[in-house]
Amino acid sequence: MARRDLVGQYIGHTAEKTSLVFEKAIGGVLFIDEAYTLARSGAGGGDFGQEAIDTLVKLMEDHRDEIAVIAAGYTDEMRQFSDANPGLTSRFSKTIQFENYVTDELVLILQRMVRAADYDLDASAEPLLAEHFAQVAQAPDFGNARDARRLFEATRKTQSRRLRALGRLPELDELRAITAADIQAVIDG
Repeated sequence: MARRDLVGQYIGHTAEKTSLVFEKAIGGVLFIDEAYTLARSGAGGGDFGQEAIDTLVKLMEDHRDEIAVIAAGYTDEMRQFSDANPGLTSRFSKTIQFENYVTDELVLILQRMVRAADYDLDASAEPLLAEHFAQVAQAPDFGNARDARRLFEATRKTQSRRLRALGRLPELDELRAITAADIQAVIDG
């Protein structure tokens, strides 16, 4: 579930919407992705995320033995979420923080994406990838594996432009090849 599944458009609508979603999950798991978005105030005070949080706290207490609720999101933003209601933190018995992937893991993730899409990655691209991921991992907006996916998607576009520039129909091995130059062009991009 996401914010749009829980938050309504007018007073009272959010509690009803949140309750319906919660009740459908009884006997199972309610997974709220990017839960911290519920704690963000909207412009002009017309946001009903707090109503969703307050409703969840009550429902979690009333049905504590009937449902597992998982709230997921970025660590810093989730602190804002847990501060939104004094009873919220005590309703979650366990907090799991996932560490970011290290450079070698990000290279491996990208390599697997390449293979899964039936491309061949030039081995000389691996040092470029390692250097790139080492740099972007230091940025405050680092997206973890999402950065690997974005790099792969951009590389496919770069490879496509390179093949169009050939002025002829590419051979199968050319269609499958992702070169170090493709990767470098995206990094420099």
